[in-house]
Amino acid sequence: MRLICGVDEAGRGPLAGAVYAAAVILDPNKPIVGLNDSKKLSAKRRDALEVLIKEHALAYAVSFATAAEIDEINILQASMLAMRRAIEALAIQPDEVLVDGLHCPATKLPSRAIVQGDALEPCISAASILAKTARDRELMRLHALYPQYGFDQHKGYPTAAHRAALVRFGITPEHRLSYAPVKKIVQQVEIDF
Repeated sequence: MRLICGVDEAGRGPLAGAVYAAAVILDPNKPIVGLNDSKKLSAKRRDALEVLIKEHALAYAVSFATAAEIDEINILQASMLAMRRAIEALAIQPDEVLVDGLHCPATKLPSRAIVQGDALEPCISAASILAKTARDRELMRLHALYPQYGFDQHKGYPTAAHRAALVRFGITPEHRLSYAPVKKIVQQVEIDF
């Protein structure tokens, strides 16, 4: 039996928090009904599928790259780093890696990038769900630390409410300094001094 690993990330667009990635090897003998691109599922459905994936997958791993790493190496490279970390953390080595998108992380394993793979390949859908649910939990943790920013609502994305909170309260250590709206706030603060 060939072991196929699906890989996807969550959180490339937000202004704050880490970018998360997951790697999943599904068990062909235990299919999971309802897998899809995590963005097309409700939070409740993602949470339910997360439990099933973790119960039935042959192996899975979730990893991340921090906001500081994103600033240091850029979001694409940080996404690839998070993906590589997830693949390397798997308890079982797959025969092939299928990655959502245009790029594959640096790995010695045979890899293939599939555009919209999170809607086409169940193993990538499963990885999409695990990455998204892990990142959402992390943003709820950040909300507890910084409630004034509303991370529980926008999950770090550049909504009007998030931008207004940045102007009012400044940045946190979790904000991505290389992202234009955050950089603008930092520059404004420097000008004011």
